[in-house]
This record gives sequence, structure tokens and C-alpha cells, in this order.
Amino acid sequence: MTLRHSREAAYSGQAGLPTWVRFAAPVVVGILLIALWVLVVDVLKIAPRMVPGPAAIGTELALRIGIIRDDMLITGANAFIGLLAGALLGIVLAGFAAAARPIDGMFAPLVAALAVVPIVALTPILNTMFGASSQFGRQAVAAIAAFIPVYINVLRGLRQTRPVHRDLLRASGATGWQTFRKLTLPTALPYLLTGVRIAASLAVISALVAEYFGGPADGIGTAIATYAKSGRAALAWAYVAGAIAIGLLFFLVTSLLERLVTRRSPV
Repeated sequence: MTLRHSREAAYSGQAGLPTWVRFAAPVVVGILLIALWVLVVDVLKIAPRMVPGPAAIGTELALRIGIIRDDMLITGANAFIGLLAGALLGIVLAGFAAAARPIDGMFAPLVAALAVVPIVALTPILNTMFGASSQFGRQAVAAIAAFIPVYINVLRGLRQTRPVHRDLLRASGATGWQTFRKLTLPTALPYLLTGVRIAASLAVISALVAEYFGGPADGIGTAIATYAKSGRAALAWAYVAGAIAIGLLFFLVTSLLERLVTRRSPV
């Protein structure tokens, strides 16, 4: 059996599963993990001091849901603004790089340098540069993190069109805009959405990490650091639950968008 046939068999086998099985499996795994968590923390009491039980975390989450929600909105807004700015910049620069090889040669080392810059080193500089009361430093960090996967994926997508297809459109009298709209854009769109999906998670993580290093005294990351240092482990973990909710929301929305726009059979 070839690799292609193996992949097709795997996809068809997954698609053949009943819907309730696909939804029930992660639920069952989650319940088992929570049961193990309760056993280790509340029954056997062998967990570290900074790992409270699910009941304690749930209590803090219920008592302070309003404050946690406000901090979630701040962190989510920073991640969203950074994702939007980074994605737009990545699309524009990838378009220039795909249009001209010399421009690609100039951008390549800059993108490579940004890809390896540690967030923990960049964040304090940006927070100091734009002031302790501004969210711009955090948004800039999220934008940089989001820019890399979008730029790389869009550039790859723009180069996937085959010369024979371009020649056919040119021979048919198609203008440059028509070629872009009918050929280049549809070919690059799946790559763009894949880049945005990856960038969404990176933007949330970067926005959270940025909140640890200066800036305004709000946001999920700042609260986690503050309450963890003060020994209020249950409250710190309640904020961690808020951070997980933000990440899941960004991932689910971008995944749904990718699925809706790129409905096609697996290759």
C-alpha cells in the first residue's frame, strides 16, 4: 500500500466513526484526567503545594468570575489586535516577496531573526519604550509572534501556482488582477488560513507572556504571576483556566474559519 493510499484509508476510517464517538472520546479522557487529579491532590495528598484540587479552583473561579472576565477581555483584546496586525503585515510583505526575488532576499534574514528572538527578552524593552500604562508593547509582541507563521505560509502559498496555469491564463488574455483573483489567491488561501490558525495560538501565548514583564497591572498573565507569588494557588489556577479559555476560543474560531473556507478533499 502506498503512502497516499495509507493516508486515504486513515481519513476514511476517521470519517467512518459515529459522531457521538468523536465527541465522547475527549469528554471521557477529560473526566478521567479530572478524576486522577482529585485522587492525587485531595485523596492521596501527594501533589505539590501549588497544585490545588479542581474543587478549590472552581470555587475561586465562581467567586471572582467578574474580575477574571475583565482580565480575559484585556488579554484577549491584546492578542486579537496583535494577531490582526501581524497577519496583515505578513500578507503584505509576503506579497512583495513573492513578486520580486530581491525583496525576498532582503526580507529572509529579517524574518529569520524575528523568528528566533526570545519573547522574554523583547517584552521588557517594548514595555519600557511605550510606557508602563500602555498596552501597545504587549500588542506589538503578539503581532511579531503572529507575523512569522502568516508570512511564511502566505509566501509559500503564493508560489504554489504552476507555470502552465499562469501561461494558460495569459494566453487567454487574462489581466494580472484576473490571474491573481482566479488562480493565485485561491491557491494561496489555504496556506493563509493555516498560518492564521497557527498565529492565533502564538498571539495568545505571547500576549500572556508579555504581561509578566511590566506594563499595566492588568491582564491574565499579570494576575497569574501576582497570585502565584503570594501563595494563592487556587486563584492563580483560576486565572490559568481563563487563559486556557482564551486560547481555545482563538483556536476554535480560526479552525472553523479554515474549515469553512477550504472545504476540500484530503490530498
